[in-house]
Amino acid sequence: MSELDFVFWYWWVWALLLLVIELLAPGFFFLWMSAAGFVTGCLVFLFPDTPENFQIFEFSILSVAAIAVWRFYVKKHPIESDRPLLNKRGAQYIGRVFNLYTPIENGQGKIRVGDSIWTVHGPDCDIHTKVRVVSVNGTVFEVEKVE
Repeated sequence: MSELDFVFWYWWVWALLLLVIELLAPGFFFLWMSAAGFVTGCLVFLFPDTPENFQIFEFSILSVAAIAVWRFYVKKHPIESDRPLLNKRGAQYIGRVFNLYTPIENGQGKIRVGDSIWTVHGPDCDIHTKVRVVSVNGTVFEVEKVE
Protein backbone atom coordinates (compact mmCIF):
# COMPACT_ATOMS: atom_id res chain seq x y z
CA MET A 1 0.00 0.00 0.00
CA SER A 2 1.45 3.36 -1.03
CA GLU A 3 1.23 6.50 1.04
CA LEU A 4 -1.47 7.94 -1.26
CA ASP A 5 -3.78 4.93 -1.03
CA PHE A 6 -7.21 5.62 0.37
CA VAL A 7 -7.72 3.90 3.68
CA PHE A 8 -10.99 3.45 5.51
CA TRP A 9 -10.48 6.30 7.95
CA TYR A 10 -10.09 8.81 5.07
CA TRP A 11 -13.66 8.02 4.17
CA TRP A 12 -14.78 8.41 7.78
CA VAL A 13 -13.07 11.80 8.01
CA TRP A 14 -14.77 12.78 4.72
CA ALA A 15 -18.10 11.59 6.18
CA LEU A 16 -17.51 13.70 9.30
CA LEU A 17 -16.65 16.74 7.19
CA LEU A 18 -19.84 16.30 5.15
CA LEU A 19 -21.80 15.99 8.40
CA VAL A 20 -20.33 19.30 9.63
CA ILE A 21 -21.32 20.90 6.31
CA GLU A 22 -24.85 19.54 6.82
CA LEU A 23 -24.98 21.17 10.25
CA LEU A 24 -23.91 24.51 8.77
CA ALA A 25 -26.21 24.29 5.72
CA PRO A 26 -29.12 22.02 6.65
CA GLY A 27 -31.23 20.48 3.95
CA PHE A 28 -30.60 16.73 4.27
CA PHE A 29 -28.40 16.73 1.15
CA PHE A 30 -24.97 16.42 2.78
CA LEU A 31 -26.35 14.09 5.46
CA TRP A 32 -26.88 11.35 2.88
CA MET A 33 -23.49 11.97 1.29
CA SER A 34 -22.00 11.67 4.78
CA ALA A 35 -23.77 8.33 5.24
CA ALA A 36 -22.41 7.20 1.87
CA GLY A 37 -18.90 8.18 2.97
CA PHE A 38 -19.27 6.23 6.20
CA VAL A 39 -20.54 3.13 4.37
CA THR A 40 -17.70 3.44 1.84
CA GLY A 41 -15.24 3.60 4.75
CA CYS A 42 -16.80 0.47 6.27
CA LEU A 43 -16.54 -1.38 2.96
CA VAL A 44 -12.90 -0.32 2.56
CA PHE A 45 -12.27 -1.49 6.13
CA LEU A 46 -13.74 -4.90 5.26
CA PHE A 47 -12.04 -5.08 1.84
CA PRO A 48 -8.79 -3.08 2.17
CA ASP A 49 -7.48 -3.96 -1.31
CA THR A 50 -10.31 -2.12 -3.08
CA PRO A 51 -8.86 0.14 -5.81
CA GLU A 52 -9.19 3.90 -5.25
CA ASN A 53 -11.18 4.50 -8.43
CA PHE A 54 -13.71 1.84 -7.37
CA GLN A 55 -13.96 3.44 -3.92
CA ILE A 56 -14.80 6.80 -5.50
CA PHE A 57 -17.30 5.11 -7.81
CA GLU A 58 -18.81 3.30 -4.82
CA PHE A 59 -19.11 6.57 -2.88
CA SER A 60 -20.73 8.30 -5.87
CA ILE A 61 -23.29 5.54 -6.42
CA LEU A 62 -24.13 5.35 -2.71
CA SER A 63 -24.51 9.15 -2.51
CA VAL A 64 -26.83 9.36 -5.49
CA ALA A 65 -28.84 6.34 -4.31
CA ALA A 66 -29.20 7.67 -0.75
CA ILE A 67 -30.32 11.12 -1.95
CA ALA A 68 -32.75 9.58 -4.48
CA VAL A 69 -34.26 7.26 -1.87
CA TRP A 70 -34.65 10.17 0.56
CA ARG A 71 -36.36 12.36 -2.06
CA PHE A 72 -38.68 9.52 -3.04
CA TYR A 73 -39.55 8.89 0.62
CA VAL A 74 -40.26 12.58 1.31
CA LYS A 75 -42.42 12.80 -1.80
CA LYS A 76 -44.53 9.84 -0.63
CA HIS A 77 -44.54 10.92 3.05
CA PRO A 78 -44.39 14.75 3.14
CA ILE A 79 -43.31 16.39 6.35
CA GLU A 80 -46.40 17.91 7.97
CA SER A 81 -46.17 21.06 9.99
CA ASP A 82 -48.38 22.12 12.86
CA ARG A 83 -48.26 25.63 11.32
CA PRO A 84 -48.34 25.15 7.53
CA LEU A 85 -49.00 28.84 6.81
CA LEU A 86 -46.12 30.13 8.93
CA ASN A 87 -44.12 31.44 5.96
CA LYS A 88 -47.20 32.32 3.89
CA ARG A 89 -48.22 35.48 5.65
CA GLY A 90 -50.90 36.54 3.17
CA ALA A 91 -52.57 33.12 3.18
CA GLN A 92 -53.06 33.43 6.94
CA TYR A 93 -55.66 36.15 6.31
CA ILE A 94 -57.92 34.25 3.91
CA GLY A 95 -61.46 34.21 5.31
CA ARG A 96 -60.89 37.10 7.72
CA VAL A 97 -62.95 40.28 7.58
CA PHE A 98 -61.40 43.77 7.62
CA ASN A 99 -62.51 47.38 7.30
CA LEU A 100 -61.25 49.23 4.26
CA TYR A 101 -58.37 51.65 4.88
CA THR A 102 -59.00 53.40 1.58
CA PRO A 103 -62.07 52.96 -0.61
CA ILE A 104 -61.94 50.47 -3.45
CA GLU A 105 -62.03 52.56 -6.62
CA ASN A 106 -61.59 51.10 -10.09
CA GLY A 107 -61.19 47.71 -8.44
CA GLN A 108 -58.28 48.66 -6.15
CA GLY A 109 -58.07 49.81 -2.53
CA LYS A 110 -56.26 49.15 0.73
CA ILE A 111 -56.90 47.51 4.11
CA ARG A 112 -54.99 47.76 7.37
CA VAL A 113 -53.95 44.46 8.92
CA GLY A 114 -52.22 45.04 12.23
CA ASP A 115 -49.48 47.55 11.45
CA SER A 116 -49.37 46.74 7.71
CA ILE A 117 -51.27 48.18 4.79
CA TRP A 118 -52.25 45.68 2.07
CA THR A 119 -53.49 46.37 -1.44
CA VAL A 120 -56.82 44.77 -2.25
CA HIS A 121 -58.69 44.07 -5.47
CA GLY A 122 -62.44 43.73 -5.51
CA PRO A 123 -65.72 45.46 -6.27
CA ASP A 124 -65.86 49.22 -5.77
CA CYS A 125 -66.82 50.07 -2.14
CA ASP A 126 -66.72 53.14 0.10
CA ILE A 127 -64.33 53.46 3.04
CA HIS A 128 -66.76 52.21 5.70
CA THR A 129 -67.29 48.84 4.03
CA LYS A 130 -66.23 45.52 5.53
CA VAL A 131 -64.52 43.10 3.14
CA ARG A 132 -63.55 39.44 3.41
CA VAL A 133 -60.24 38.19 2.01
CA VAL A 134 -60.99 35.36 -0.43
CA SER A 135 -57.55 34.77 -1.97
CA VAL A 136 -54.03 36.12 -2.19
CA ASN A 137 -52.14 36.89 -5.38
CA GLY A 138 -48.58 37.73 -4.38
CA THR A 139 -48.99 40.69 -2.02
CA VAL A 140 -52.47 41.63 -3.21
CA PHE A 141 -55.62 40.39 -1.50
CA GLU A 142 -58.67 39.53 -3.54
CA VAL A 143 -61.69 40.59 -1.48
CA GLU A 144 -65.46 40.48 -1.54
CA LYS A 145 -67.93 42.81 0.13
CA VAL A 146 -69.44 41.53 3.38
CA GLU A 147 -73.18 42.17 3.63
